[in-house]
Amino acid sequence: MQQEQTLSNSEVIPQHSEHTKAAGDESLAPQTTRIMGRFSYLLAWFGGCVSIGTFAMGSSLVGTLNLLQTTLAIAIGCFVIGIALALNGAAGYKYGIPFMVQARSAFGFAGTRFPGLVRAVPAIVWYGFQSWIGAGALNAVSATLFGFDNLVFYFVAFQFLQIGLSIFGFQGIKWLENIGSGFILLSLVYMFYSVITKYGDEITTNLVNVEGTWGAPFWGATMLFLGIYSTMMLNVSDYSRELEKGTKPGLLSTIYAMSILPCTLFMGLIGLMVSGATGVSDPIQVFSSAVDNTPLLVTTLLFIAFAQVTTNVLNNVVPPTYILMDVFKLKFRTSTILVGLAAFCTFPWELVKEESSAGLQIFVQTYSAFLGPIFAVLVVDYFFLRNRTLNLNHLYDENGPYKGVNWAAIIASLFGAAVALTFSSISWYASLIPAGLTYYLLMNNWSACARFRK
Repeated sequence: MQQEQTLSNSEVIPQHSEHTKAAGDESLAPQTTRIMGRFSYLLAWFGGCVSIGTFAMGSSLVGTLNLLQTTLAIAIGCFVIGIALALNGAAGYKYGIPFMVQARSAFGFAGTRFPGLVRAVPAIVWYGFQSWIGAGALNAVSATLFGFDNLVFYFVAFQFLQIGLSIFGFQGIKWLENIGSGFILLSLVYMFYSVITKYGDEITTNLVNVEGTWGAPFWGATMLFLGIYSTMMLNVSDYSRELEKGTKPGLLSTIYAMSILPCTLFMGLIGLMVSGATGVSDPIQVFSSAVDNTPLLVTTLLFIAFAQVTTNVLNNVVPPTYILMDVFKLKFRTSTILVGLAAFCTFPWELVKEESSAGLQIFVQTYSAFLGPIFAVLVVDYFFLRNRTLNLNHLYDENGPYKGVNWAAIIASLFGAAVALTFSSISWYASLIPAGLTYYLLMNNWSACARFRK
């Protein structure tokens, strides 16, 4: 087993000599300056994990689970997420390395293009899609309060605003998410209170006083909410490398779970309650039609817009930015600008059309099938094959043992994806053991993988 390497005895590890970290000063080198404490890190995840799709997830459970069962399903899903994030983020936290560097020990230097594309392409697509949604919310506020209605103007302005925020890197992310989390929490509490006040009787009748089920649909619901964050489980090292040292794995799992739980719980239950009370599956549509309650309408629309910023900057900018830095050797700020411009090229105004929903769903199902398998490969590689000890010299040596492609990781990921597509309702769970076991067996029995075991 290789002994842990340090920066002091390395000739190939990129050096980052500064003792402070300026805004936008990001690199693929091992992170030596950590800028987030535990509370700041919790708030960053809280603000960055607001997915409008959670409303729809809650709505989809009407007629299947009651209010208590939905609450427990969300809680279980969030704690599974917390454990998964702590596991795959362990390498980034210990060594200060990003996802694309971490993946080299499992996939090889050239092979990392595979998990990189699986993570980057959806991020750019959702970047554009969510920017269009956020711009639509701002346009609706403008039309309601000022009579100015120009969606294209708000989309362009909104996207350039996000690009401007992104170039500040994790210094900007830290303050954006920390400050934004307060507004997000207050907005969700207000929306939750308004829904209960308006639809209390219907909620009691349709969601509280019903039996529901504790069977397979309940466990499928846990994965429904877990799946929202499955992309971030791949590149969690991009974030964990920013957390100050000294946090034990158990506490780190709790930080992840408790940062994700409030928003997921509020939004999932709001979606469930609104849909169960009105029969309308889109809570935003319900809020938007509440013309007798302008404050609720404006709060909801501003929440939607702001949530897109916090989610995009953390979730959809960082992964493709680091991948561009790795593949094309670009600077961080240049990469963030290119990612922001690429989001324009996803034509989100076409993706939001009703006739595009089927194609978008196929796209989501296809890339999602690879998320669990790649996660399993990375975790098995770090914990079972490397025994939580990485050779940093090798990870930064393009001509070293990890040169090229490790086909064991590719084969295991493809096999796991096939299993995931077969069991689509529990795809993430179902793919873990097949992918992880296949990778472990190939690495220990296939001579072609010998150099990757170093």
